[in-house]
Amino acid sequence: MTGKITGFPVILQQQLEWGDMDALNHINNVVYFRYFENVRMKYFERIGVMEEMEKTKIAPILGATECKFLLPLTYPDTLTLGASVSQVREKRLTMKYVIYSQKSKEIAAEGGAEVVFVDFSSGRSSLISEIILAAIKNIQAIG
Repeated sequence: MTGKITGFPVILQQQLEWGDMDALNHINNVVYFRYFENVRMKYFERIGVMEEMEKTKIAPILGATECKFLLPLTYPDTLTLGASVSQVREKRLTMKYVIYSQKSKEIAAEGGAEVVFVDFSSGRSSLISEIILAAIKNIQAIG
């Protein structure tokens, strides 16, 4: 990989922070999930989730997440994070993530998540709005 992540419509650059390293001198495994969260939120910003949530009180919550650790990350480094939606169902999305290390010029981790839309008024799962579905279709077509 040449440093450009392909197939991910939302890309985020992020610096590693010294304080995220653990006693073994690499970035702690839990931090990878924070990186996924950062790029997931960037994706949600791009499709208007927060604006839609303010109107409808329906928003995504994390139902499950996973990470395949491919190589340790060490300070200093610049990461390229990617997010995409790989599957859309009535009330949930499946997302894919990638973390690319600029220092090693390799993918450091791949991950995924099940994201469920919930109506916070009722506390129950909810259909994904047509506005969000159209935004996902549009952003995925660009990527």
